[in-house]
Amino acid sequence: MPKRPISADSHITEPPNLYIDYIEAKYKDTAPHVVDDPDRGEVYVIEGIKNSIPMSLVAAAGKDPSTLSTRGAKFEELHRGGWDPKARAADQDRDGVAAEIIYPSVGMVLCNHEDLDYKRACFDAYNRWLKDFCEGLPNRLFGMPQLVMETPEKGIEEVRKAKEMGFKGVMLPGEPGHEDYHHTDYDSFYEAVVEMEMPLSFHILTSKKDNLRDYRGPKINAFQTIIRGNQDIIGTFIFGGVFERHPNLKLVCVEADAGWAPHFMYRMDHAYKRHRYWLKCDEMAKLPSEYFRENVYMTFQDDWTAFQLRDHMNVERLMWANDFPHSDATWPHSQEMLAEHTADMTQWEKDRILHENVSELYGLSVQ
Repeated sequence: MPKRPISADSHITEPPNLYIDYIEAKYKDTAPHVVDDPDRGEVYVIEGIKNSIPMSLVAAAGKDPSTLSTRGAKFEELHRGGWDPKARAADQDRDGVAAEIIYPSVGMVLCNHEDLDYKRACFDAYNRWLKDFCEGLPNRLFGMPQLVMETPEKGIEEVRKAKEMGFKGVMLPGEPGHEDYHHTDYDSFYEAVVEMEMPLSFHILTSKKDNLRDYRGPKINAFQTIIRGNQDIIGTFIFGGVFERHPNLKLVCVEADAGWAPHFMYRMDHAYKRHRYWLKCDEMAKLPSEYFRENVYMTFQDDWTAFQLRDHMNVERLMWANDFPHSDATWPHSQEMLAEHTADMTQWEKDRILHENVSELYGLSVQ
């Protein structure tokens, strides 16, 4: 392709010493760490969270689906590019990508930690490590630091600090510590992030309802639920009037696919037109779908429906990703997949979805 793709959503594999080495001294003894479970292999353990995190699915990119398991991982056997920027360059080249926007793995689970002070210490440690990781492969790794969002005022300081560290955007937890994201108390926060040109990202599995443990029917049915949290966040911003009050605010819906968006926009419009009076929704200047098309960016991997239904969405808000090194990753077969999925697209459409949209959103100069 004339312009190599940029992955709008890739990840790291937190090394065993990340939080221990980078966290403030008072939390070193309770920092998230890796233990060798005799039954499950090496897992990440977080103080205050009951369930441990198996490393096997965190770095399962390229594995045969029949071998995927939550057991048996050894850290030294995982993709080294998950924590080593020099090894990451080879992983990018093998998949044919020019650069990646980097999100956490263990950090997604930390988003739901009840102790905000502990969570802040962990996020600060991660952000310091992430800065070093990205600087190890300049202009090819762009990290999304994690924010606690305890209050709007503290959130502003977190974004300002992230920008000073050189980051291009920020990752928010699915649920803030004060009210919900549509509350007018957050207006000052949104004004600040727009002024600082720092897009807000919401990744799946960062809301309390996003988990694979609460499900109905066969266990695999749980997989269908993990995008619901992001859908609820989008609805909260749109129906709560956030985008109407802040038309230049940019929200990134990360790893929740995109093929569902046309029906979701229709459903929002239907609810607004038909049911806004008894369901108590304030009058808006535009239909919900119009805010969705303009203010919401979406990342997706091998979502065939997203490519096919692109004309029913805003092509300039769709961003492809490879999700490396997670179990959902298209790595190392992204080029073959993209050749098939984009076969009927114009070069302009390919450039927008695979490169230009993410490049313009974050102000990158990646070729």
